[in-house]
Amino acid sequence: MRRELTGRHVLAITLAAFGVIIAVNLVMAFMAVGTFPGLEVKNSYVASQGFDRERAAQDALGWTVTPNYDGRELTLSVTDDEGLPAPVESLAATIGRPTHERADLSPDFTFEGGLFRAPLVLEPGIWNIHVTATAPDGTEFRQRLDHYAGSVVK
Repeated sequence: MRRELTGRHVLAITLAAFGVIIAVNLVMAFMAVGTFPGLEVKNSYVASQGFDRERAAQDALGWTVTPNYDGRELTLSVTDDEGLPAPVESLAATIGRPTHERADLSPDFTFEGGLFRAPLVLEPGIWNIHVTATAPDGTEFRQRLDHYAGSVVK
């Protein structure tokens, strides 16, 4: 025996379908907001006040940072505008995922053979490298590098 499809049945099916869609969207939105800090700086107005001056000082250095990762070690090459090793007084870096801060690492780099080296094991995927280096005159050089770490070498 077949039951007749009435307006109430169609309404119930429609409300159930939209209810599932809305519930999934809410769960995804709460998960996204809960795992992403969303802040680069605490106060954007204060950060903007010195931005042009700091950018001009960094541009005057002419430095370029190039990362390389072989599955066991992260190397950072810091070169000047002529391609020679830059005169870096100090260097620090934070490596983390773009979507959360749980995996952030601050490895200790050593300078060897013109490269800054740090033993490091990264899971495959996209990583952000936030580099802060200081020139001999005290100029601070900051750069964010997007880096893809492929499969880990065994």
